Amino acid sequence: MIFTRWSAKFPGTQRRTAARPDRPVTPPSGPTAHSAAPAPAGDAPAGQPGTVPAARAEGPAGEDAPPAAPPTVDALSVHDILGTIPALVAVVYGPEHRLAYVNSAYAGVFGPRPAGRTAREALPELAELGLLPLMDQVLRSGKPRTVKSRKVPAGAGGDRTRDGYYTFTCTPIEVAASGPAPDPEVACVAPHKGVLVFGAEVTDQIESAERLRASEARQRAAAVTLQRSLLPQELEQPDDLIVAATYQPGGTDAAVGGDWYDVITLGAGRTALVIGDVMGRGVRAAAVMGQLRTAVRAYARLDLPPHEVLQLLDGLAAEIDASQIATCVYAVHDPNEGRLVYASAGHLPMLVRDADGAVRRAAEPTGPPLGTGGWLHTSGSVPLGPGSSAVLYTDGLVERRDKDIDDGVASLERAFAGATGAPDIVCDRLLRSLGITAAHDDDVAILVIQNPVRTGHDAELFHNAALELHGGTEAAPRARAFASGVLASWRFSPELHDLGVLAASELVANSLQHGTPPMRLRLRRTDRRLIIEVTDGDDHLPRRRRAEPVDEAGRGISIVATIASSWGSRRTPGGGKAVWCEFALPRG
Repeated sequence: MIFTRWSAKFPGTQRRTAARPDRPVTPPSGPTAHSAAPAPAGDAPAGQPGTVPAARAEGPAGEDAPPAAPPTVDALSVHDILGTIPALVAVVYGPEHRLAYVNSAYAGVFGPRPAGRTAREALPELAELGLLPLMDQVLRSGKPRTVKSRKVPAGAGGDRTRDGYYTFTCTPIEVAASGPAPDPEVACVAPHKGVLVFGAEVTDQIESAERLRASEARQRAAAVTLQRSLLPQELEQPDDLIVAATYQPGGTDAAVGGDWYDVITLGAGRTALVIGDVMGRGVRAAAVMGQLRTAVRAYARLDLPPHEVLQLLDGLAAEIDASQIATCVYAVHDPNEGRLVYASAGHLPMLVRDADGAVRRAAEPTGPPLGTGGWLHTSGSVPLGPGSSAVLYTDGLVERRDKDIDDGVASLERAFAGATGAPDIVCDRLLRSLGITAAHDDDVAILVIQNPVRTGHDAELFHNAALELHGGTEAAPRARAFASGVLASWRFSPELHDLGVLAASELVANSLQHGTPPMRLRLRRTDRRLIIEVTDGDDHLPRRRRAEPVDEAGRGISIVATIASSWGSRRTPGGGKAVWCEFALPRG
């Protein structure tokens, strides 16, 4: 059909009449009527009715003619405008959405379309794009509707060599005949409601957004890989505890944080348990976390009290990045004491469940986060006897935007009270109870510790024996006799028995020579090692040194270090020191 014989009128606008070169211009009938050109200043030349006069007409002598009126929008052709727009344009009318017009851009994408047929027949691509129901809504409501980023496959009836994306807007209009239509099938003798479909290409924007999402996904994957590589690949399993941990990064829209955990065997049966959270997201937070975790393991080898470890970490965190702060809990379990000694730097309280199922918070003492400086951290303790469990966690487990964090900790207490089973099972149950899914908006780290009750054969593999030493010349023989009897009762091999007696003798001799009362010899066996420890009241730690041939002392620690699997020393909380050594037991 010839679209120039039709006009499209938007609701609320006046209809206009386009001037045609083969039709005389009708003078305006009212004082407010407008035409596409000014009225003639004189009679038109013969044989040229309705022609537009010259821009300037002669007036009285010495006077210039008034300037010509500027062109108006009414003089423009809708057909010409829509035909030059690079966006896709289609005009339909009637309840069946019969096609009245498509512009050249539309035909270039989908190919030519026959006028007068229904949209379902002539414009099948609109049905594939899901626009026909939208056009029905527009026709009924008289309000425009928009759908964004609809995909048009490559080669969809046109010359496209790649997929395209378009945002389509359907606008209600009125389609009316301005003259006799050449095709009676599509003639409109009265105005019909119609829809103008306008498709703006957004392929470049969509592809840019996809490239950005792909880049963000790569960066997140790199951060997750870095984060997981900096976490323990396999937790150390202490002799007296059962531990398990889990780490879950935030959902795909959340950047990876700096959560970490660690389990460090300190020797003499003692174990350090660590959990922390670096504030911030992304690779930088993960990198800072890795440095702090490495520093914690180094400081732990010094066998310092928990508050001294955090004091060292506080200064180091400020040196690594003054703009980054971190929270941390550092706890040490001593099987001889049956307690957890801990210190906290701004971290959430760990929870302890007693053997009877009661859950309590280890909330004191706590200091500011690492990296703030100017604070003297202190240590506290909480019982962790046989049958007890503890959980250390990061804020992603309990923090919600619409709730107070104390409510989250209370929810964790209730979940922990009912979470039974092995530590790895407890981790999974806590995640489910707190509603942590793969789409969670923050990363989560959990460390669960259990001190099991040992019965039967397991109980036979764990023994303790201690002897108080009062000094004097009889102390060393008493210690040797005590060690020999205990090791014989534990049915060790003759070789291990003799090495154990020798190590106990050297450690007691060192304490008698350099230490002060009170003194104690403690022997402890687990399913994996024999531990010999001597404590006294002097806080000067021994060092291994090379003894000269003429020296009468200095060989005891060297002998112990040579025959034992490992040895070490530490200061005790009440003053004094403990010197220990270990012998690995043969498996099986």
